[in-house]
Amino acid sequence: VALSMEEFAKPQYQVDVLKVEMPINMKFVEGTKSFVNKGTAYTREEAKKLFRRAADVATKPFIYLSAGVDDDVFRESLELAIEAGTNWAGVLCGRATWKEGIPVYGKEGLQALEKWLQDRGVKNIQALNQVIDRGAHAWWDKYGGRDKIQVVDSTGRTVNQKEFVLS
Repeated sequence: VALSMEEFAKPQYQVDVLKVEMPINMKFVEGTKSFVNKGTAYTREEAKKLFRRAADVATKPFIYLSAGVDDDVFRESLELAIEAGTNWAGVLCGRATWKEGIPVYGKEGLQALEKWLQDRGVKNIQALNQVIDRGAHAWWDKYGGRDKIQVVDSTGRTVNQKEFVLS
């Protein structure tokens, strides 16, 4: 992960924000809730070191991908990234928040899935948002602040920030 972050941050790729995998597999981090007790790949401290190593080579802002792990595993991974002191800018996830609803749909149908999404699905997103609020950093901080961002439209024209809303 660290090598990929280092490579794709190079200027020739013209990347503004990297989307990256977690630098560890929580199932093999000793001392976590996600640990499956089928062998240890790293201690909690070693895992935090890997988070820091990857973040330290990132010259661009980056977001973490859920890679389809369970919702609670993804949140625990983010919590470990926070504990490690990494400067991540957000997440890109989908399956982690809704995949547990698929068996509900398969067994009980569309109405049951909709009910699950309105209850558990919403709770998953709210819990994820709480972790993001505690640990994510504004992506523009990596560029020296929001006022340092140069916005370019699809034609290559520089756009005045007052014309363009950054979010």
